[in-house]
Amino acid sequence: MIKIFKTFGGYAEINEPLKGCWINVTNPSLDELSKLNVDYGLPTDLTNDILDQDERPRIEFDDDWTLIILRIPVEVKNNGVPFHTIPLGIFIAKDFTLTLCLQDNEVLPIGQPSPFRDQYKEITDSINFILRLFLRSGNLYLRYLKQINQMTSLIEQDLEKSIKNKELNKLLKMEKCLVYFITSIKANEIVLAKLRNSKKITTEINEDLLEDAFIENKQALEMAQIYSDIQSGMMDAFASVISNNLNVVMKQLTLISIILMIPTLIASIFGMNVPNFMENSFWAMPAIITGSLFLSFLGVLIFRKRQWF
Repeated sequence: MIKIFKTFGGYAEINEPLKGCWINVTNPSLDELSKLNVDYGLPTDLTNDILDQDERPRIEFDDDWTLIILRIPVEVKNNGVPFHTIPLGIFIAKDFTLTLCLQDNEVLPIGQPSPFRDQYKEITDSINFILRLFLRSGNLYLRYLKQINQMTSLIEQDLEKSIKNKELNKLLKMEKCLVYFITSIKANEIVLAKLRNSKKITTEINEDLLEDAFIENKQALEMAQIYSDIQSGMMDAFASVISNNLNVVMKQLTLISIILMIPTLIASIFGMNVPNFMENSFWAMPAIITGSLFLSFLGVLIFRKRQWF
């Protein structure tokens, strides 16, 4: 989908590109990709790079354009892993700025008229627009990290009494999300540093906005690393917990087998086809059953006294 806005704020949508406009492209079709290459002069190799899910963040300069790629977090509905990261490309040409992403996201939601309406009244240039994208990306990382922490807490509660690997696999997926986040945030921070130090950026950079973007990314990185360290320790601990829970279950089953073996042994002895001096007694059957139950009960008391049950 291609949407063209008169300014970077995205307040007024227009049908044809004008000088200084912003073009937002999400999940483009083949026809739209051809239009990007032919009408807007976006090179095919750059388009393929941006739409490559594994593309790393970078900044690239040319005589006629500037390309900035950052990785943003997205929520996944049916993939097991709840969050991962995808590249977002910003193509800055002389007459327009184009953003291109593989799928819909919360950094630049295609369905909203302006992603900055609540925060900013006016966005004057492309570089400060990019800094706001980094800032929004950092905020989104922090929000998703809090959700990951909440999911992890729920998994912990199930792991304390589990003897299966299902919950441990869920925890592993949370750890996978954190690895994605840490790698992407570190790469975004490098791009931010290059953007600040680049001599080819002639536009005056809003230092306060740049500092806010650095702080948000730094905070997201530190939080992701803390959560990752905690989860790594938890996975080792809960692997031992699952093993211990399984050992407890096996011990209980063994003790139950021993208790059930007592009446079985007595019944086997008295069931043999040999004289046992109780063949003609009326009380033989009740006495044997009573004795078996008594010995079984005695065994239970002994096990409980030793705290095996």
